[in-house]
Order: sequence, then C-alpha cells, then structure tokens
Amino acid sequence: MLFLENIKLEENVVKIIDKKQLAPAIVKFLVEAPLIAKKAQPGHFIILRYQENGERIPLTIADFDREKGTITLVCQGIGKSTEEINQLPIGASFLDLLGPLGQPYPIKKLGTVVCVAGGLGVAPLYPKAKALHEAGNKVISLIGAQRKEMLIMTEEMAAVSAELQFSTDDGSFGYHGFITDPLRAVLTREKVDEVVAVGPVPMMASAVKVAKEFQVPVVVSLNALMVDGTGMCGGCRVTVGGETKFCCVDGPTFDGAAVDFKELMMRQRYYRDQEQEAVHCCKSCKLEEVGK
Repeated sequence: MLFLENIKLEENVVKIIDKKQLAPAIVKFLVEAPLIAKKAQPGHFIILRYQENGERIPLTIADFDREKGTITLVCQGIGKSTEEINQLPIGASFLDLLGPLGQPYPIKKLGTVVCVAGGLGVAPLYPKAKALHEAGNKVISLIGAQRKEMLIMTEEMAAVSAELQFSTDDGSFGYHGFITDPLRAVLTREKVDEVVAVGPVPMMASAVKVAKEFQVPVVVSLNALMVDGTGMCGGCRVTVGGETKFCCVDGPTFDGAAVDFKELMMRQRYYRDQEQEAVHCCKSCKLEEVGK
C-alpha cells in the first residue's frame, strides 16, 4: 500500500550541494531535500525532474542524513536525460523531486547476510547493507563490475562489511569473472541466512539461481521501467509468484525466488529504440550548435 502522507514533493529548492564523479558516466549528487530525508528508509527511491520538458527519472536514495536534510543520489548517464542530469553543476537545482517512494527493505537481525551488487547496483545496495550492519548482522559484500574503474562506493561498502570481495569481467581487479562465482564460494563455506542482490537483471537472475541451489532466501531490488512511480500507469509491472506486482508501490524489493526474470528482461527492452533515437537527436543538436 502507498502511504501518501509520507510522500513529499520538493519543488524549485532542490539544490545540488555537492557532486562527485564515481566512475565514467556515473555521478554522485548530494541534494538538499529535508522533507524527503526525514522520511527516507533503505529501499526507498525518488522520481526526479530536472527541467520542465524532462523525463521523470527514478533514482534510488543511496544515503540520507535526517539532521542535515540531505539525500544522496547516484546517476549513470546511459540515455539523453541521465546524461543531461550528470552535466548539472554544484549549485544548480532540480525542478522537483517526488519521494520517498516504494516499500522500504525490512531490516532485521538475521545473522549472516551476503550483499551482492553488480555495477550501479552498489548504490541501492549500500543503504540496505549499512542498516543490516547497524542491526548487528554479519555483512559479507560482493561487488562486481565490468572493469576496475567501474567499481563504485568501495570505501562506503568496506565500512559496513565484515568481508568485502570484488570481481571484474576483464580481470583488472579482484576475481576474474562474474560475481556469482564468489557468491557460490561463500555459500559453500558457511551458513548464510539471506542473500540480497541488486544490479542488472541478468546478474540478479543468476544470483537467485545460485541462492536457490543452497536453499538460502534471496531478496532482489528490481529496476523495471517506470513512469509515474505511484502505481497509476502500470509501466513497471512485474510477475512475482504468479501475480502482477508494481515495482513502484509493491517493491522495488521482492522475493527473488518468485520473480519471473524472463518476462522482466523482455520488458526492459521495450523502449530501447526510442531511447537510442533520443540520444542520437540530442548529439546531433549539439553538433549543430558547435558548428554555428
């Protein structure tokens, strides 16, 4: 259920007070949003609009500080809108933020929890790992990326983890291969009470498969395509346990063993052609401006 009294719309005063490049095309923003920071919990996200005609972009709340009234957002420039967002300077303001949205990840003292992230998945995983650590759990974190320079938030994850392992697809840092191999090794050597996996859909599907082999409960944070973020459009629907769920109001955290990943992967490709066309048009316009 969506509790509207907890959702705040911050307008015109959503100032960027700090900005840091984490990796190629990945930027971390520290944003002034006291109303959202007051209600934020691990697992929540926001919908961002950076200009009047801009897209509504869902971004996970990667961290929050209630006293300072700030939230941390991490954005990867993979399309027209996200590339433009990442170009905004310190001191600029977003048009508005809506949040916190979604259902929070339930924090419990479980025992040993393995937190698995692929690529940008570290950003939504961090607040969960941090809260699990503070609740007294032993947190084992496994982070994977295509190459060393794409690994992000490693210091933050190290601070909340009893053990931290890395993997890269090209072998430039840590284990050479996919992060699911270190996951299998950890599950083989010790008793684990839960696996939390966040990242690209194929990586989460693989992590769920491994966890199921060892009969370990597994939670995933789904990144389905989203428009309004409040359950009205149905664009982010996924099938979980044979039932239709909306990522924006029922998730984004779900029982990974019950998710229909095959359907989700197909839906993620629906608007790829339109996005590529938008990026192409944007770059063409910039070239025309340079040529004038």
